[in-house]
Amino acid sequence: MEVFFLFLILKVLLLFWVTPLRVRHRLQKNGFGGPSPRFPLGNIEEMKKKQEGVTPLEFADSIISHDIHSNVFPYFARWQKAHGKVFVYWLGTEPFLYVADPEFLKRMSTGVLGKSWGKPNVFKHDRQPMFGKGLVMVEGDEWVRHRHVITPAFSPANLKVMADLMMEPATKMLDKWTLMVNSGNPEIDFEREITTTAGEIIARTSFGLSNQNGREVFEKLRDMQITLFNSNRYVGVPFSKFMSPKQTLKAKKLGEEIDELLLSIISARKESILSGSPPQRDLLGLLLEGSLSDGRKGKSLTTKELVDECKTFFFGGHETTALALTWTLLLLALHPDWQEQLREEIQEVVGDKTLDYPMLSALRKMGWVMNEALRLYSPAPNAQRQAREDIRVDDLVIPNGTNMWIDVVAMHHDPALWGEDVNEFRPERFKDDINGGCKHKMGFLPFGFGGRMCVGRNLTTMEYKVVLTLILTRFSFSLSPAYRHSPSILLSLRPRHGLPLIIHPL
Repeated sequence: MEVFFLFLILKVLLLFWVTPLRVRHRLQKNGFGGPSPRFPLGNIEEMKKKQEGVTPLEFADSIISHDIHSNVFPYFARWQKAHGKVFVYWLGTEPFLYVADPEFLKRMSTGVLGKSWGKPNVFKHDRQPMFGKGLVMVEGDEWVRHRHVITPAFSPANLKVMADLMMEPATKMLDKWTLMVNSGNPEIDFEREITTTAGEIIARTSFGLSNQNGREVFEKLRDMQITLFNSNRYVGVPFSKFMSPKQTLKAKKLGEEIDELLLSIISARKESILSGSPPQRDLLGLLLEGSLSDGRKGKSLTTKELVDECKTFFFGGHETTALALTWTLLLLALHPDWQEQLREEIQEVVGDKTLDYPMLSALRKMGWVMNEALRLYSPAPNAQRQAREDIRVDDLVIPNGTNMWIDVVAMHHDPALWGEDVNEFRPERFKDDINGGCKHKMGFLPFGFGGRMCVGRNLTTMEYKVVLTLILTRFSFSLSPAYRHSPSILLSLRPRHGLPLIIHPL
């Protein structure tokens, strides 16, 4: 027995101490510096400290600053000053190559296919209840298969149908606001309202909110996100799941309950289609239609894969769109002149007609505003990759298996890329340039980069324009005195204290 425990201890030390030390030595030998890690937490203790000399945005003298990087990622801002825009830091015993240099990112990713990028194993394990083996997490040929099956669901014809599914939840939200104003309550937490409505829209467009199970899935998914990301977490630290057993067990239980609910929805849909009923024109219906019409391996998804894709689609679409709209409404509340410009454009494009899919592409100024909001307040504040082969960048070698953290917020707020007005709201910078005048094309990454760019970006853009058009047509809005500016990270970039605005019916 003593020999067994000694063997176990040696194995743990080898796995979590000796091997990481070898990795660190190899990275240093290949030219990568960075903050010194401390076993077994790596740099987590330093990451939990607030940066000295940085004024929290929520306590600034009623001035709302868009210069957010040093507040949401104070440790990265601090390490950048000491180690540059490319360095290595550690989450527990897991090394991460930090990248905030678009030229390095370009050279690192040139020639690397989408299927050749991995996802850091530490995040796969940590977020398994949320994403399973959906498109965000799968790799290699499995990623190619999933992408091949899913991409046709986002064709223009299918997006047009999904646009119609969005109108009712958005209109219902606006009718509720009208009742609130008429009852003498003009202050509304837009973040909560938009998040709820975006959740209803994505549930409807993915697996059918009219089904009561659909609403239950939506509520449980939201609960899981809070459970996983609103607690003290030690990702990368050996046996960290045992540090918060209640959250770990709750997340696992919620994951199992969500899977069961989605399985019941999928089974009912399959039976309906097989009995001759036409499939519903939402994501699940489109994926089922393809799978049932061609069940060959490589052309369809298994039931479990369909479950995981529904969960992934919910988070990918729901979070990005809800937060893009939330931050846009903050920016428009601060710049009422842009509210008017967008209303004028809506009047020119839509007029007295009913808003439909073909009109959306003509809302060009709204596209500029969306891009500027995604630049200043990117809902996806980072991208993660894992090398599946040695990658050479000039004289440096990124070893096979290296985790990578691409700091999107840092690049979107880098004056060297955007100029001295980098922290100003200037949608016109996107008027004649899809990259907004950024000095490097890889410096603007609202939907990721390379072959693994977000497959649902056109759906997000469509939902954004539909909801914002309906809001601007019926209301103007201004910032509430109760608003406290405190962008924070909860997987996504969100306002810590919500977004209270005062609305005015038009």
